[in-house]
Amino acid sequence: MKNLPHVPSRKIFANSKRILQNPLPFHRENFDKLGDTFRISIPGEGKVIFSRDPAWVKQILQKQHRAFEKSKLQTKDLAKYIGKGLLTAEGEHWRKHRKMIQPAFNASHVQRLLPIIQSTIQQELEKIERDVPQDVHALMGDLAFQVVAKSLFSKSDISATMHRLKEITEINQNMLVREMRRPYLTWWFDLTGQTRKHLDFSKEAQDLLNLLIEKRSRDGGTGEDLLDVLLAATYEDGAPMPRRQLIDEVMILFTAGHETTANALAFTLYFIAQDEQLQKRLVGEVETFYASDGLENLSKMEWIISTIKEAMRIFPPVYVIDRVSLEKTEVAGTVLEKGTLVLLSIFELHRTKSFWEEPERFEPQRFLDKDMKQLGGYYYPFGAGPRMCIGNTFAHYEMVLAIAEILKRFKISAFMDAVEINPLITLKPKEVKLIFSERSA
Repeated sequence: MKNLPHVPSRKIFANSKRILQNPLPFHRENFDKLGDTFRISIPGEGKVIFSRDPAWVKQILQKQHRAFEKSKLQTKDLAKYIGKGLLTAEGEHWRKHRKMIQPAFNASHVQRLLPIIQSTIQQELEKIERDVPQDVHALMGDLAFQVVAKSLFSKSDISATMHRLKEITEINQNMLVREMRRPYLTWWFDLTGQTRKHLDFSKEAQDLLNLLIEKRSRDGGTGEDLLDVLLAATYEDGAPMPRRQLIDEVMILFTAGHETTANALAFTLYFIAQDEQLQKRLVGEVETFYASDGLENLSKMEWIISTIKEAMRIFPPVYVIDRVSLEKTEVAGTVLEKGTLVLLSIFELHRTKSFWEEPERFEPQRFLDKDMKQLGGYYYPFGAGPRMCIGNTFAHYEMVLAIAEILKRFKISAFMDAVEINPLITLKPKEVKLIFSERSA
């Protein structure tokens, strides 16, 4: 580790204000100056390694995944607000619940959810105001949240509950970002009661979900939605998932399941609106494959799929992945001591000139020209290895359906020349202003 290029603490302090606003330019400067892997000193964290080297990503997430775990940013800091579920759990607790929940997200079950996803998207698109600039990220946030909600609670009247749950999710995420970027103020957040207030918000969200789950348990389900599958899931000894664990898993599905999709959709629509020729090509694909029997032909809309993939290359929703070494181990020729925090920059890997021709340019064609096996070593929009996002198939279908439904009825126009990013827990756009016009016009 000592042989890795080093960013001293004084440089971190000197740039603390801009890092707090957006750390990605600071990361880029250091990668460009020091190479694909370097170490920094963070007060309270000790030595931290940053890497955009695909060999590091592959070894840590796949080949040597058992030698690493998620950092306390997720297992403790995030978990205190959203519970101990698949996203935040580790070890045997994670393994047995991943195995238990996986059937709910298998391709065959997700395909049975497609009519619910499609109808929810159609209902949300009816709310879009025509011919005026709108923030599409907010629209896609509402759409993605409702898709998760209806996929979980398809038979329940949940509109008021979901509105409040979404509010709490956003409030607590903003608090978590403040805590993560200013860990030296933890004592102040505790002293002033801010931490307690947001923990109370989490308790309110848990209580809301518990009421919905209790009603389903009492009334029974049809086996059509995700909640029915989760309620029917059992451990190896036949025991059902405890209520508290079920609430945690559902809470995480809402938090992680809607936000990354909303971000990816917002960025994708921004790129489509910027390129009139691309939009015409995608509309042609919708008219050919989606006008009738659309749910049967989603995989045939190759340009839409490639456009989504390229948007997630340039703006990956999960832009950095953290891991901590559980033991002394070697990664790509560097020996890591036990307890070393490694931050894998997916954002930078997706923009590295060594692997991508003109990486800053938006070009969906690159995903049509190359075999995905060639791209797999340096393209990680959903992570990789055993902890790859469990909802990646669900998100894929949802995004393809959303883009197809939008282009089926709207012409979208850009209202801004560039989009400013907002790296929080996930990579968000600060605002994406677009205009939606009826396509028949």
